[in-house]
Amino acid sequence: MQNVKTVGLLALLSALLVFAAQAFGASAWVGLGFAAVLNLGAYFFSDKIALASSRARPVTEEQLPGVYVSVRRLTTAANMPMPSIHVIDSPQPNAFATGRSPKHAAVAVTTGILQILTLEELDAVLGHELSHVRNRDILISSIAAMLAAALSMLARFAFFFGGGGDSRNNPIGAIGVILSIVVAPLAAMLIRLAISRAREFEADADGAALTGRPLELASALAKIARGAAQKPMDVNPAFAQLYIANPLKESRRKNLMNLLSTHPPMEERIKRLQAISARS
Repeated sequence: MQNVKTVGLLALLSALLVFAAQAFGASAWVGLGFAAVLNLGAYFFSDKIALASSRARPVTEEQLPGVYVSVRRLTTAANMPMPSIHVIDSPQPNAFATGRSPKHAAVAVTTGILQILTLEELDAVLGHELSHVRNRDILISSIAAMLAAALSMLARFAFFFGGGGDSRNNPIGAIGVILSIVVAPLAAMLIRLAISRAREFEADADGAALTGRPLELASALAKIARGAAQKPMDVNPAFAQLYIANPLKESRRKNLMNLLSTHPPMEERIKRLQAISARS
């Protein structure tokens, strides 16, 4: 279901880009090309950038035997290559996976998560992260970021240079240009965040299927949410969506703030995992 939602959101984002390009004129496709170059670079070096930004350091199997045993078992079950394993020196319980493909993947865990989770809960969390890799969520988020960035650039071009030239020859006209300048970038941001939330739900479900531990993942998420609220981590906001729970301090407000979040409400994630367990 979440995969269908992701495809629909990407299609909507693409349609917005085409609408904006028509409003601004053919030359505006330069913005798409520029955004593509920037995001392709980020895509190919996403693992290195994310690990460096989080100050994650590689660890050996002798240093983290439990994590290595769990990841090796899960990757074997999923027919995936073994990713590199990293640790982040932070008291906040959290984890993330990155890499453009299963062959170029890395999994990072904080020292805080190693202290508060049971082995079964940690196994469930690692299953969630490996599901992100298997589902190629870095590729999906890169495409969404590229389209959103292109829309933002088109809006800037229109603001500074007047947009689509002679509106008399443009069937969309001046109203389309104004809508593209004001509405399209905001819509693109909301769609990109919705895709991020959909991928988290999908990784929860796929991770639970991979490990057979939906309740352990639910328990882990509850512990991680409490720990993240008590001990916010100094993380570049651009990489916050990679983590299993938002490492930044989140507003307690509902509704509107949920639309602006990179992660679904933790209560909803736990509820869905409990439903998965009840069905199995």
